[in-house]
Amino acid sequence: MSAVSTFSSSFVWRRIHSLLGLLIVLFLTEHLLTNSQAAFLIGENGMGFIQMVNWIKELPYLPVIEVALIGVPIAVHGALGIKYIFSGKVNSVPSGGKAPSLYYGRNLAYTLQRISSWILLIGIIAHVGYLRFYKYPISVHAGQETYYFTRISMDEGLYTVAKRLGVSLYGAKEIASMKETVGKSTQEIVGGSPAPIPFSAIEKKERDALQQQSIRREYVEALQARPVTKTQVIAESTSFGTVTLLNVRDSFKSITVSILYTIFVLAAVFHAYNGLWTFMISWGIVLRIPSQINAVRMCIGIMAVIGALGLGAIWGTFWLNLRY
Repeated sequence: MSAVSTFSSSFVWRRIHSLLGLLIVLFLTEHLLTNSQAAFLIGENGMGFIQMVNWIKELPYLPVIEVALIGVPIAVHGALGIKYIFSGKVNSVPSGGKAPSLYYGRNLAYTLQRISSWILLIGIIAHVGYLRFYKYPISVHAGQETYYFTRISMDEGLYTVAKRLGVSLYGAKEIASMKETVGKSTQEIVGGSPAPIPFSAIEKKERDALQQQSIRREYVEALQARPVTKTQVIAESTSFGTVTLLNVRDSFKSITVSILYTIFVLAAVFHAYNGLWTFMISWGIVLRIPSQINAVRMCIGIMAVIGALGLGAIWGTFWLNLRY
C-alpha cells in the first residue's frame, strides 16, 4: 500500500498567506525606496522620485498590475491575517496567573506582529483613500499631451519650488478669469457664420479653432473640478510624477499627517521584515539555531535601513528637500 501525502486546507492557506506576505514585502521595499528620493538629495529637486513615478505610470496594463500584484495580495493576506489574529493567543503580556506568560523576544515579536496588523488595516484604508482617491491628480488629454491637476495649500516656498519643477499654479481669481475668457471665445466661434459645405481653408481654420477651444474648455473644467479657497491653488504639469511629488510635499507639511504616517510606516516595516523572518522559518530556508539568529539580525538590519528611508520620506520631503 503506497503512502499518499496530503496537506490540510489550513496548511495550504497559511502557505498562501506567507507567499503573499513576501510579495507585499517586495512592494513595500520598492515603495519606500522610491518615496525616499523625494526627501534626500538623490537627484536635484526629487527628480529620482519623479522619474520612478513616471516610469511606473507608463507601464502597460498598469491598473491590472496594481490590482493583481498589489490589491489582491494585500486583501487576501489581510483577510487571512485577521482570521489568524482571532485564533492566535498572545502570551507575552501579564495574565495574572490565568495563563502562561513567556517574556521572550520572539513572543514579544509575535504580539507586536498582531498589534501592527490592526494599525496596517486602518492605515492602508486611510492611505489608499487619501492619496489614491482624495488627492489623486485629475487628468485631461489634449492631442499628444496629458495635463495633470492637483489641489494644494499655499506656503511661502511653494512658488519657488513650482518654478524649479516647471509647474503652473492657479488661484481662484486666475481660474475665474480663464473661465470667463473661454466662455467669451466659445461664443465668438459658435456665433460666427456657418461654415460652407465644401471643405476650404476657412472651414479648416474654424474647425481647428473649435478643437483648440474644446481643449481650453476641458482644461478649465479640470481646474474647477476641485474648488479652491483663498489659501489653496491648483498645480498643473504634464508630468504625473511632478504633480505627485507636490501632493506628497503638501501632505507632509502637516505635523499631524506626518505623525500618523510615522506610526503607519513603523508598523509596516516591522510587520514586513518580522514576517520575512517567519517566512524563512516556515519554508525551511533557515533551520539551525545559529542560522535563525543570523536571519533575525539580517531582518532587523533591513528593517532599520528601510524604516529610516520611510521616515526620511515623511520628515524630509518638505522640511529638508523641498521647503523653498
